[in-house]
Amino acid sequence: MFYEDFEVGQVFTTQARTVTETDVVLFAGWSWDTNPPHTDAESMRESRFGERIAHGMLGISVAMGLASRLGVFEDSSIALLGIDDWRFVGPILIGDTVRCRVEILGARLTSRGDAGILDRRFELRNQRDELVQEGRIGLMVARRPAD
Repeated sequence: MFYEDFEVGQVFTTQARTVTETDVVLFAGWSWDTNPPHTDAESMRESRFGERIAHGMLGISVAMGLASRLGVFEDSSIALLGIDDWRFVGPILIGDTVRCRVEILGARLTSRGDAGILDRRFELRNQRDELVQEGRIGLMVARRPAD
């Protein structure tokens, strides 16, 4: 899809994906974030969550990957513009299955007029439809090529 195909109020819902222990362990390894909430099962048994949780940034990464799988942004995507007002509302537990809802909040042309800017709201929800993360992610997209 190109800029001209998007409309304010459009909603896209992704497929689901289960967050595995392997996801958490690999994310801890390459990010160097080995804090106990993600890596120490024993200490987390007595925590408010009762078990290890996924990294917040892993959740954002999964949300972005799920949105990519929609296929609606891939043909026209130029640049990610930023992540705004992102909130970690609830934990993502190992074994949770998440899906992402992406809503187009705004669409405008760039000052040069050769591309568009999409203001998108992301909601990441678990298998119980509980909101676990939310925020806005702006994206610059191409306009439809002239015939």
